[in-house]
Amino acid sequence: MSQWLDAAAVLVTAAGIVSAAAAYLMVRSVGSAVAVLLDFVLAAGLLRLAGDLSWGSVLMAAAVVAVRKVISVGLAIARHSVGVSVRDVLHEEVRK
Repeated sequence: MSQWLDAAAVLVTAAGIVSAAAAYLMVRSVGSAVAVLLDFVLAAGLLRLAGDLSWGSVLMAAAVVAVRKVISVGLAIARHSVGVSVRDVLHEEVRK
């Protein structure tokens, strides 16, 4: 079963790269493209976690979630104009 999940994770990652490129071409926003890619990478990581329930896999999935959140907040801060506090942006991200 693990071989199937590994193959599915690779396919999801490849689909994420293609989808991120398509998102960038459609909206011309790096932030949107990165968000799409990170969602697919998260899905691939969760597929790998389903196949290998070890602490290393759990930590890897947690790291992907943390990196995704940090990048999302960073992109949200960059999108806002100067003068908006980080606290306001963080509260906006939590509401999503």
